[in-house]
Order: sequence, then structure tokens, then C-alpha cells
Amino acid sequence: MINSAAVKTYLLGLQQRIVSGLEELDGQAFLTDAWAKAPGESLGGSGITRIIEEGNFFERAGVGFSHVTGQNMPPSATQNRPELAGRGFEAMGVSLVLHPRNPYVPTVHMNVRFFIAPSAKENGAPIWWIGGGMDLTPYYGFEEDVIHFHQTCKQALEPFGSDLYPRFKQWCDEYFYLKHRKEARGIGGIFFDDFHALGFEQSFAMLRSVGDHFLDAYLPIAKLRKDMPYGEHERDWQAYRRGRYVEFNLVFDRGTHFGLQSGGRTESILMSLPPVVKWRYDYRPEAGSAEAALLDRFLPMRDWI
Repeated sequence: MINSAAVKTYLLGLQQRIVSGLEELDGQAFLTDAWAKAPGESLGGSGITRIIEEGNFFERAGVGFSHVTGQNMPPSATQNRPELAGRGFEAMGVSLVLHPRNPYVPTVHMNVRFFIAPSAKENGAPIWWIGGGMDLTPYYGFEEDVIHFHQTCKQALEPFGSDLYPRFKQWCDEYFYLKHRKEARGIGGIFFDDFHALGFEQSFAMLRSVGDHFLDAYLPIAKLRKDMPYGEHERDWQAYRRGRYVEFNLVFDRGTHFGLQSGGRTESILMSLPPVVKWRYDYRPEAGSAEAALLDRFLPMRDWI
């Protein structure tokens, strides 16, 4: 039996647990912005945006929960599922993006979400699925960090099938790829969408496992790198590479497109964007540098474990 209420309860608890762990790391409290769509808008629902800007550790960190309903699925959702066109829907999820100030600490993204579209026929079965994953975007490459992140992703999925990590790892590599640059956004992780193959109970359990493993995947890396000294050179490279993050989110990201096309809350949707970004014309770092190593050794798709 599909239990949307149980999913919502879990997601709200997950948001709070992640925020508590990140507040301990930063030493500054997240601001809370509870919002609701105004009556009469095409998209209904509410959410809670938790955010730090100019914190002690995070330059910007957003952890958002949203629960929205609509009468028509937007094009970003129906392009691969034409049977959903014209259906109403309910969507809920937790999504986060963390942008640390120190360039040696990676940016990270995590999302877990649940969709359900009622049947157009009386007493018909609804269409539902889960999606999500997590991925890491370093500015300087450290193999032990990347291996730890991928091992934790694998641990999250292993109880549900040995085939899932390699499958979702490849999906992540292919999804978080800037086609116009022929370049990966980061070193990947796991990504899945439109997933319901295990039935509701086990699919929901898998969703919980992914969410519950996030802090284990990221906090050890952040704590290991947070006190590394850096200067303007490293900050400049970080701002340049953040430009790739912006390009992906605005051009390719399905979640961003879904939110904007469905009339979602713009401030919450775009809180993933970094606060300081630079672009340069036809730039390439010096050969043999740590910056060049990121492009040459870490961004090309490879098996890490």
C-alpha cells in the first residue's frame, strides 16, 4: 500500500537531522523560511527552506523540504513519460546543495523525492515513483575523499541489490555531464529517477537508506579538509569551477526545470546556486598544476571502488 504520509514524515525528519549535523559543523544556525503557495495559484502546497549564508564554514548552504500538488504535469516530467500528460500530481522531497567557503572542501548535492499521479480512471492504479541520489563536486581532487564518497553510496544501496550501485553510478555520470562542454560536473556519486521496481515498501526503504547515508558520505570529507589553508588563487579557481555548476543547474537539471515549469517557488528552487561565480573565455589551467589535475584525473568518468 502506498503511504504518502509516511514518506512526508520521514522527509521532514531527514531535513531536521541533516540541518542539525551541518549546524554542528558550521557553528551557526540555519535560518528557517516556512512558505505556502497562495490560494488560486496553479501549483499548491508548502515547504520549509533552511539556509545559511555567510556562515563560519558554509558560504551558502540550503536544505529544502517541499510538498506540492498540481493539476498538470510540466513538460520536464512528461517528456519521458507521455502517459502522464494531463494528470494531476503530488510531489515531495528534500533537496540540498552545500557550498563551503574553503576551496579544498567540495560542493555537494543530495536529493530524495517521491511523486504520485492519480489514475485518470475511477478506481485505477496511480503512477508513482521515487528518485534522488547524491553527487560530489570537488575543486581540488583527493582520491581518498572520492573513494570514501563512492563507498558510502554503495553501502546505501547494497541491501537492495548488488546491481544498483554500478547502475546508478553510471546514471549519475551520464546525468551530471555538461554536453556543451564535454565535461563532467564533478566526480559523480549515484542518481536514479522514475524508480518503483522494488514495490512501495522496499523502494521507500531504499530512499530512506540513501537519505540516511548522506551525512556519513560528506561530513568526514568536510571535517578533514576544512582547516586547509588557501588563498586568492584557490578561491579564484573555485569561483571559475562554480560556473560549471550554474550552467548545469540552469541548462540541464530536471529538478530545476520541473520546479520552474510547474510554477514552484523560485527562491527555494534557485537556492542551489553558489553566491560567488566567475566565467573566463577559453581558459585552461597551467599544465601540471593541482587545478589541471582535477580536469585530467578526477573529472573523466572512471570506477572509484
